[in-house]
Amino acid sequence: MNDQFGVIQLINGPVVKGSQMASFKVNEMVTVGEGQLIGEVVSLEGDIATIQVYEETEGLKAGEKITATGSPLSLNLGPGMLGNIFDGIQRPLKKIEEISSIFIPQGIGLLSIDEDKEWEVKLVVKEGDLLKPGEVYATVQETQSILHKITLPAYIQQGKIIEVKSDGKYKLKDTVAVIERQDGNRINLTLMQKWPVRKPRPVGQRIPIYKPLVTGQRVIDTFFPLAKGGTVGLPGGFGTGKTVTQHQLAKWSDADIIIYVGCGERGNEMTNVLEEFPALIDPRTNRPLMERTILIANTSNMPVAAREASIYTGITMAEYYRDMGYDVAIMADSTSRWAEALREISGRLEEMPAEEGFPAYLPSRLAQFYERAGCVRTLGGDEASVTIIGAVSPPGGDFSEPVTENTKRFVSAFLALDKKLAYARHYPAINYLTSYSAYITMLEDWYKENVAPDMLQLRSKMIRILQEEEKLNEIVQLVGEDVLPNDQLLILEIARTIKKAFLQQNALHKEDTYVTLEKQYKMLVVIQKLYENTLECVKMGIPISTIRKETVFEEVIKMKYDIPNDQTEQLDLLGEKIIASYKELRQKYQ
Repeated sequence: MNDQFGVIQLINGPVVKGSQMASFKVNEMVTVGEGQLIGEVVSLEGDIATIQVYEETEGLKAGEKITATGSPLSLNLGPGMLGNIFDGIQRPLKKIEEISSIFIPQGIGLLSIDEDKEWEVKLVVKEGDLLKPGEVYATVQETQSILHKITLPAYIQQGKIIEVKSDGKYKLKDTVAVIERQDGNRINLTLMQKWPVRKPRPVGQRIPIYKPLVTGQRVIDTFFPLAKGGTVGLPGGFGTGKTVTQHQLAKWSDADIIIYVGCGERGNEMTNVLEEFPALIDPRTNRPLMERTILIANTSNMPVAAREASIYTGITMAEYYRDMGYDVAIMADSTSRWAEALREISGRLEEMPAEEGFPAYLPSRLAQFYERAGCVRTLGGDEASVTIIGAVSPPGGDFSEPVTENTKRFVSAFLALDKKLAYARHYPAINYLTSYSAYITMLEDWYKENVAPDMLQLRSKMIRILQEEEKLNEIVQLVGEDVLPNDQLLILEIARTIKKAFLQQNALHKEDTYVTLEKQYKMLVVIQKLYENTLECVKMGIPISTIRKETVFEEVIKMKYDIPNDQTEQLDLLGEKIIASYKELRQKYQ
């Protein structure tokens, strides 16, 4: 702790102005007042500094001291983060509950991961080894699912290992090895490192995106695929299913580690997350999902400045695990509440407002956040990724508001949740006409090699049918279905089948909550066969009412429930049944 002091002059909610602060630095973390509230210097003008405080400022008085810490707002990174629930500035809520069970008390300090817990450590270096930044020197089995690899931080230059402790139990701050740098300085290596939250962690190389983030959700994997290292916007009005969609992605996506940031969400919604997640079983390991999950809970009644910091806390943790060679997915729910926190702080800082009162730097802050995603080669040489899935809550479902519009500029996949679909009980309520994914061309080779050569062509055919149905619906609303020719009536029937059989997915159904890519492809093949065979019947003049009476339509709609993931050969049989059934019908009319 430095012995530099400032003096509080003005208090305006979470914003505090202090004098005698010329020696402080911008972005430096400070403690404010007798309660030692945690804050951060956001601007300096002469010896007057403006500070945003991450705790409630009630009871703070002018004239109290502001103390420098000499470092920016940083996280303690090490074993003990997985399975934990933190607030927006990495204070563990379980530990806070032991101190105060009802609310977070003021001046509790910058608690972090448990420094007293002993971990079973295995050293993977020996004396005389040359260690470069990003290379592993120790490992800890943090949970049964995840091996925690402790790497040389990027801020320490390469050096020679001159001392190594034996394998055994150590605390986070215990020295496990000593490195001597080229300048002769010796540095003790522990199980923990600090990193400033606003500074991206360096990587060896950014590499092109080439593999999908498989989610088991049909409308996403087939129609709007996401990529490992990609960026995703998930906008939707109230009640459209943003949180449930993110829960499904957290539970079923094939990322190694999940970080869920509840940023400014309602308290009861966050309570559901905190109760549900610890009870979920990881389908990959049959162990608790929390063994590879970190939750950051920052409800709407928590201090607004901590909400602004929570996004950076989450992405810094994601980058830390990425640097071990893991694929990490971070869910930010929601970036709109984060932007509202920016707006409130900006207003208190008396900055010039831009569109809808948001600060003029909103686009650049969003860009800085989403740019920290990516598929990379780490400093240690491993391939890893961070995928960002940011929910957006536009007021009244208006996608033209600034946060949604700017998010669209910086993400490559846009999954628009539709109020009409949600009210029609069509879940997930992802609009299949306004959503898009720019990753389709990047992932084309992967789908050809790992699923089927024609999967994306089939996808294109289904989208064309849905687009055609949208145009026909406008005519139907004006003059009714009766005026349409049979081939167009068939388009309406097939589009309804695509929506019911494929796009709708029941998160609570045992067989339907997760669907393998093989089953997704074969389901598309079945629908394509249904369309081709019924179109042959239409060309022969067979009435739509007769075609629709065939029981195969109902079987196609029910295939998602009736056919398990591991019995996809039944879908081949269903395809053959469609061909035989309509061949028989055509023979009757010949």
